[in-house]
Amino acid sequence: MSFAESRRKLKPWMLPIAMASGVVFHDAIGWLSPLSPALIFVMLLLTYSRLSVRDFRGGGFIGWLLAAQIGGAIAAYMLLSRVSEVLAQGAFICVICPTATAAPVVTGMLGGSVPRVATYSLFSNLAVAAVLPPLLSWINPGADVPFADTLTKICLTVLPLISGPLIVSALMAHTVPSLRQTLARHQALSFYIWAFSLIIVVGNAVSFVMREPAEAAVLMSALCAVSLLACVIQFAVGRAIGRRYGDPVSGSQSLGQKNTVLAVWLALSYLHPLASVAPAAYIAWHNLFNSLQIYLHHRRREQSA
Repeated sequence: MSFAESRRKLKPWMLPIAMASGVVFHDAIGWLSPLSPALIFVMLLLTYSRLSVRDFRGGGFIGWLLAAQIGGAIAAYMLLSRVSEVLAQGAFICVICPTATAAPVVTGMLGGSVPRVATYSLFSNLAVAAVLPPLLSWINPGADVPFADTLTKICLTVLPLISGPLIVSALMAHTVPSLRQTLARHQALSFYIWAFSLIIVVGNAVSFVMREPAEAAVLMSALCAVSLLACVIQFAVGRAIGRRYGDPVSGSQSLGQKNTVLAVWLALSYLHPLASVAPAAYIAWHNLFNSLQIYLHHRRREQSA
């Protein structure tokens, strides 16, 4: 069997293998965590190399998704606060959390609109930076949530990863267009980088949850269940909104794929510490769903070829 044939047969299983590796070797991969931003940067650079700045635009798609994200977070908190304050906070942070910087990469793998998701990712992060301080103060009146601190944290950790690859790609188009064209022809590399990234993020999530106190196992299980429900609903609502604009994949990824690292930090900083288990579990849920989607997408393409 040739190398190309072996790679083709292994490819559908790479993401599940990567996630399983993260679970099994979670104790040994913590030192790889600093690589995550660089991997995301490279994936986005590969993705943006086939786009033009003119491809990025707003519209009703952005507005409806923002309404679902912010309104859904408030509704989730109000509904669950009658049951448990910690569960309510966990659900809130899973929904209000902005779109993941890697969402455009996965969207491109699934055949959605990369510019549309990249645009929403930018709007989503800016909107969360604006509305989160008053919302966190409402949920946790004793918390000191300075607007400037939240805005700075989001801008420093998120915006460079969104805008940096786009700026580099635009500069390459004017200075070394041949290199940009070469990157554009090697989009498949994003898949393999994404698989390696999954080992890191899943391993970190497992390590995080396992460090929580054993006596909180029941509550943590409930937080994981709430997190799963939030994940399913957001992917479904996003797909419904996207379908109105002829792009269900982009809507689904925009609302369902979250910047969970930021969510965990927000929960640990301003909410009940155990609430952070929900976004940590969300890492597994949205990556499992994306792995399944990518597997089915590649399978359909191979069957139709």
